[in-house]
Amino acid sequence: MNASNLMNYKNWVVIGDVLNSSKYAYKILNRLKNEGYNVSGVNPKIKSQEIFTSLKDVKYKIDVIDLCINPKMGIKILEEASELNIDKILIQPGAESKEILDYCKYNNVTAIEGCALVELQHKNSIL
Repeated sequence: MNASNLMNYKNWVVIGDVLNSSKYAYKILNRLKNEGYNVSGVNPKIKSQEIFTSLKDVKYKIDVIDLCINPKMGIKILEEASELNIDKILIQPGAESKEILDYCKYNNVTAIEGCALVELQHKNSIL
């Protein structure tokens, strides 16, 4: 599986600073919404009516997590994802770490390093 394959799944969660318009998490969340994906934002640090603080709060079955968060916080998200049987993660540049990649490998999580914005652009150029 590669990053472009993940774009075939419709239920996403973007983890990161999804309320800050200067951050990639915000841009990715809104682009996925505009492309018709069922997507929510999660930021464990911020309480807001617009986003969730935990994956457990999301009311639909999550197919893919887009990880746009500091790797130290990312590993905690992956542990929660494993509890919820979420097994596909797109890791944005800067969100990766050896610990995250090892965790995914040993817990049968498909972890792909890539950029959702690039994949969406590529998908649209094919159509």
